[in-house]
Amino acid sequence: MSGPDLTHVDAMWAEDRASAALGIEVLEVGVDDTGGQPLGHARTRMTVVGTMVNGHDIMHGGYLFTLADSTFALACNATGRLTVAASAEITFLTAGRLGDVLVAEARERVTYGRSGITDVTVRRESDGTVVAEFRGRSRSLPPR
Repeated sequence: MSGPDLTHVDAMWAEDRASAALGIEVLEVGVDDTGGQPLGHARTRMTVVGTMVNGHDIMHGGYLFTLADSTFALACNATGRLTVAASAEITFLTAGRLGDVLVAEARERVTYGRSGITDVTVRRESDGTVVAEFRGRSRSLPPR
């Protein structure tokens, strides 16, 4: 992972057994501070395997949501605040297929108080086609 001290994100990811079981790979995590407000970003990758394909022979939407949600979590926690999802929605634009490698890119758009908004775009790595758009609303928690 890149950027400032991301030990807390490394620890969170090491305990994320759901993402590990799906083979989600972290490509990048960092913090941008261009507008005076630190905002997190992250990129991950996952291959669509046989257990992720539904009865229509396309990727089950729940797995696509999980990829986006895991990437959202990395971006939201990059700035050092313990952050969880308050809500999220996804728009499926095209189908993922068996063997596709999907790349998810998350960017925090804004944080305000203990809340934030993060957008995640999921693309097919081979041709850059946007497969889904995800918007998550986050809530930071008091330190443990």
